[in-house]
Amino acid sequence: MTERQKDRPWLMRTYAGHSTAEASNELYRRNLAKGQTGLSVAFDLPTQTGYDPDHILARGEVGRVGVPVSHLGDMRRLFQDIPLDQMNTSMTINATAMWLLALYQVVAEEQGVDISTLQGTTQNDIVKEYLSRGTHVFPPVPSLRLTTDMITYTVAHIPKWNPINICSYHLQEAGATPVQEIAYAMSTAIAVLDAVRDSGQVPEEKFGDVVARISFFVNAGVRFIEEMCKMRAFGRIWDQVTRERYGIENPKQRRFRYGVQVNSLGLTEAQPENNVQRIVLEMLAVTLSKDARARAVQLPAWNEALGLPRPWDQQWSLRIQQVLAHESDLLEYEDIFAGSHVIEAKVAALVEESLAEMARIEEMGGAMAAVESGYLKSQLVSSHAERRARIESGDEKIVGVNSYESTEPSPLTADLDAAIMTVDPAVEARVTAALKTWRDSRYQPPFNHPRPCKALQRLKEVAAGTGNLMEATLECARAGVTTGEWAGALREVFGEFRAPTGVSSAPVAVTAEEGTPLALVREKVARTAGDLGTGKLRFLVGKPGLDGHSNGAEQIAVRARDAGFEVVYQGIRLTPEQIVDAALAEDVHAVGLSILSGSHAELVPDVLERLREAGAPDIPVIAGGIIPNSDAEDLLAAGVAAVFTPKDFGITEIIGRIVDEIRKANKLDPLEVPA
Repeated sequence: MTERQKDRPWLMRTYAGHSTAEASNELYRRNLAKGQTGLSVAFDLPTQTGYDPDHILARGEVGRVGVPVSHLGDMRRLFQDIPLDQMNTSMTINATAMWLLALYQVVAEEQGVDISTLQGTTQNDIVKEYLSRGTHVFPPVPSLRLTTDMITYTVAHIPKWNPINICSYHLQEAGATPVQEIAYAMSTAIAVLDAVRDSGQVPEEKFGDVVARISFFVNAGVRFIEEMCKMRAFGRIWDQVTRERYGIENPKQRRFRYGVQVNSLGLTEAQPENNVQRIVLEMLAVTLSKDARARAVQLPAWNEALGLPRPWDQQWSLRIQQVLAHESDLLEYEDIFAGSHVIEAKVAALVEESLAEMARIEEMGGAMAAVESGYLKSQLVSSHAERRARIESGDEKIVGVNSYESTEPSPLTADLDAAIMTVDPAVEARVTAALKTWRDSRYQPPFNHPRPCKALQRLKEVAAGTGNLMEATLECARAGVTTGEWAGALREVFGEFRAPTGVSSAPVAVTAEEGTPLALVREKVARTAGDLGTGKLRFLVGKPGLDGHSNGAEQIAVRARDAGFEVVYQGIRLTPEQIVDAALAEDVHAVGLSILSGSHAELVPDVLERLREAGAPDIPVIAGGIIPNSDAEDLLAAGVAAVFTPKDFGITEIIGRIVDEIRKANKLDPLEVPA
């Protein structure tokens, strides 16, 4: 086969953004120079949840897991010297997707770009935010309206843009089985397409253009065969849904178009060098099969379970893709799995089971109704609990974690503090000061923006009515409005939404027969409650800050409940003040704080200080999350009773340790019950 006949490689991206717009711009230009073929923008949590950097909830979160974009000036700096008419830009943004697309469009206009040529993707899938990732802002109905308005606007004005990326990625990380991942993603797509159709904003003859712009963003786990079959099943079901439900005749418009980020939360802190082969296997699942090959791939770095990857770590992941695409002969062949009876049988089974689950969701009134009722969330929490139980029992093996644990010292992690990138704590103060300068000077030269109050008033008027919100949002962008002001105006009209946690309805996942680890911990819990003269031990699980990855917190809460604790868990996005108020009101015996975004260094000591000020310094505080060693030492020195990170995978054992800390704090003798 000649070189000319080789398939074109997929888009190669690196998910990147941190600290400031200037620092991220420099990183993007370096990555593009290394052969990256598309940009994938990571925004920080305040930007994702519609807060300005100086908001109380933004404390400790600014520039941590992505780049802060507070207004048009930030967006200009983010893409300075990057020609947007030559880029394919993916933006991982959901609740505030319309706002970020508006800023991107205005920057493109300032560059002199014809916006009809812009190419890229806004994730814009709010359903999975309610279920797993936690950056939702508004209730389901207005959130779906924002999505619908964006889709109809882009189809008319930015026809090469993918206005939504139905995202099953985080569903898998929240515990979804392949069937749940397919069924929930497809049900979300149906809810979105039905809403666009019913909005009356798109003529019937143009509806095929809407379907053609729907893309998907999926997770590829390490179960290589199953994941590859999942992608074939996804494509088959999408073809059926678009043909039968929406009458799309053109096969090009029915094509299942998807991008992939391979599984990040499956990466391990223990023996992190093993993550490289995990990443390679997961990439193969979505590239080997030509008929189900991803259109874009981004790979995590080997050290993501330790902290923020450095540019060199991201380069290593990019090179993994380049070696496969350019050195191997993969792109010279037709689909190498066509005709395999093993693959065909697995795909057929996945299709059948997924369609059955989709029918169940349809009977409930569709994806939005299944979110509001809590059905989808409780199913995910249950699936995740079952998987955790299989890992803890050893039925599901993870090399270096629950099997083959002995290891030679690793040169990669000899200096743990040097093995990751850290965000300078001073960044937050600089970004906040820059925001104040913007607010004070946006009306003056060289910006000369019109005063934003008129634009915000217009936005609220449109939101209170039924018109498309995109033009009013563009007006806000041009007026120098900030991210917090835009989202704040819509909060006034739409209200906010606290998603169901799924904890109370999750079934017991781990047996507690006599002699089992959980039975022994239950005994410790009961005896400690008796020693303290209380009916039940009470444990508050809190998620301070804006980190919405609640899987770990939910699993701790469920297991603590099963061990006999009375658990107080109010979900995500709480201030330290709210957590301390709840701890005092519920008279809890311990507080557990879960943070994966890196804001632990600021928020955990704040909780400790507030408990001391409230006269409750003896309530033990336990911290969990992606916490580097040096930070863990600092937290323990500040008074945290115990720190748990991803290497501590035994949840029952963690609950036992929490009981020990409660006994120690209350000056009770240690129990001789093993756990």
